[in-house]
Parts: sequence; C-alpha cells; structure tokens
Amino acid sequence: MHSFNVADYATRFAGRSSNIKRPREITCFSYDENHVLRHDESSLRYYYTPALHGDLSGGYDSFIKHDDSVDEHLDSLLESLIELEKKTGKRSTEDVDFVTWRGMITKIMTVPFMEDAFEMNAVFHEGSIYLEENNLYKQSTRGFQDERGARMSYWGYKFESLSTLSRPWAEASREEIENRSREIVNNKAQYCSIVKTGFGNCGLIIGGEVDAIWDCRPMNPENPINYVELKTSRQISTPNQNHNFEKKLQRFWAQSFLLGVPKIVIGFRDDHGILTSIDIRETQSIPANIKKEHLAQGLGPPPWNGNVAINFTTAFLEWLKSTLADTKGVWRIRYQQRGKQIEVFQVQESGYAGVLTDQFLAWRTELSPTASTPAIDKV
Repeated sequence: MHSFNVADYATRFAGRSSNIKRPREITCFSYDENHVLRHDESSLRYYYTPALHGDLSGGYDSFIKHDDSVDEHLDSLLESLIELEKKTGKRSTEDVDFVTWRGMITKIMTVPFMEDAFEMNAVFHEGSIYLEENNLYKQSTRGFQDERGARMSYWGYKFESLSTLSRPWAEASREEIENRSREIVNNKAQYCSIVKTGFGNCGLIIGGEVDAIWDCRPMNPENPINYVELKTSRQISTPNQNHNFEKKLQRFWAQSFLLGVPKIVIGFRDDHGILTSIDIRETQSIPANIKKEHLAQGLGPPPWNGNVAINFTTAFLEWLKSTLADTKGVWRIRYQQRGKQIEVFQVQESGYAGVLTDQFLAWRTELSPTASTPAIDKV
C-alpha cells in the first residue's frame, strides 16, 4: 500500500503555479448518432447563441440517451492513438507519462476543494501509465435518480442542442437555426479532442468530449483551437446560491483548462428549466476573477484556488509516476470523501484487466520498437 498525503493542501501547495504545458490537439474522433466510433470530426458542433426563455424540458420524452453504465474503458482513445500512429509511423506516447480521459485528471485536480470520492485503475506499459475510472465503483456509488433528477440532467443536453449547429453559421440555413428547439436531443453523438499537455515533469495525453467550436479551426494546426464548453446552472438570487455556483465553477474551469478550451458558456435557468440568461467566461481568467470579486466585496478568500489545484495535481502525478514506474499488473487509486490521503495498491499481479485492449497491445507489438516521436519539451 502506498499513500499520498493530501492534508494541509492550502499551505503545502500554495504559491505560484507549477510549470504546465499548453494543451495541443494531436488528433480527434467522433461518435455518430448510434455511438459508433468514427476517426473524423463529423460530430463537431458549432456554437451559435441560443434564444433566451427557451424551455430546457422541451423534447424530454423523445430524448435518445446513451447507456453510460457500459464500461468503455479507454477503448476509443487507444484506437484513436493507433490511427494516429499508423499515419505518422511513430509512437504517440514517447515522453508521455500518463494516458487517460479528462475526467480522471479533473477528479484529481478538485480533490483539495471538492473532496469527492473516486476509484481508478492504472497499468504501466512501455513507459506510460494508463488511467481509467473503476466502473464497478462508479456504478455502485451512483445514487438513485428520480424523475426530477433525470429531467434536470436532460437540461444540460438540451442547452447544448439550443446552442449549437451542425455546420458553421455562414453555411447553416435559417430553418436549421430557428428549428433548434425542435431538434431531437441525442447524447450518443459526441466529438472528442485528444491533446498532449504537461504538469511539472509529467507529460500527459488526455482525451475528452468537446461541446462545440466558437468559429472554425485555425489554419495553423499549432495554434489554439477556439473550442467552447457549454454548461447550465441555476440562476443566482442569494449569497448561498452564489457560493455554490463558485464551487461549481472549479469543475467547469478544471475541465476546460485541461483540454485548453478557452471559453465556457453558462446558461442560467430557473427552477422550471426556463433559460433566463447567458454568461460567457474566459477559462484562464476564472480563478483570478473570483479572487478579485471576493476582495472587492470583503468576502474573505474564495472557496478554491487555481494555483493550489495545479500544484497539488503536479505533486500527485509526479509521485504517482515514481510509484508505478516499471510495475506489473493492475493498480487501484482510491480516494475516500474528505480523506487525508490517496491510496495506491495492487489489485492484480499481471495482465491489464481491460484497461489496455488486445488491439492496442497487438498494434504496439507490430509497430517498430525503434519508432518514436521527437522528444517533447519537458515542463
């Protein structure tokens, strides 16, 4: 059993943030309306301002919902890396210490302030650690969702439908723009970006769903892409509601920060699911702006600190990298709610338990062992 101490995070990880590497997209993929994987950007949506006072419950009875209880592991991410490596003839994970979904790093980043419990599985292969959510734990801890909860969950998908188009605005017909409220909501279709980034001396490949793009892809592929994260939240009318919203902003910020998404569009709604206002936030400015607001209003320190979250994540990943280097089998990473440590222990002495697919392992055997990418700058 290994453990990483998370106590006294506010002082231990305070100060200027660790060096981080700007996320750079290396490939992408789509799931179509039947949740079939496609190695293209066919499911990418384009942001277009939604009309206010729309009913976020509209179309609820015709919602086509993806069954997220099925354990999909890292399958689509690994298959996308295979496709990338077939094109380049080089191993994409050279100088990469972690390969995972954005959700896993978001959970780690929010430990100091959100304190939500989680379990992950990890395996070491060819110099990299592959992290995934422990689906059995996820399903066992998922609470019962009543009709009200299911409808509120739907509101987020409906807001995405009201806020996006299937093509750039200049190419969209007036009919498509005006009929968004009647479009059937289907969350089986998704667009995912895969980026290379870094925390401290750890290189990462992270995959995550992207809701939309603000305009279009830049001509220079090295330039940042103006992706947009779409979120909904209850309209704020009391100090307590504002406090809860500020805490929620940490997760919004972390999710967008990790993929390099520059804008977050928040749709505020009332208790009946009616869209009342739109707020556009620049991802990078969120931590500083919350701090400024608290200072200006004499409210004391904000409920979370971006630098502490980054420094905590860096320290934990560097520790995990050294702990699992050259290990065999499957390892469990466990954090209990409001715990004082993150525990890491072995659960299987050999094999990969589905974390790595047979297809990926066979491909890596086939790929020339000398094939590698030029070294990325360590950060």
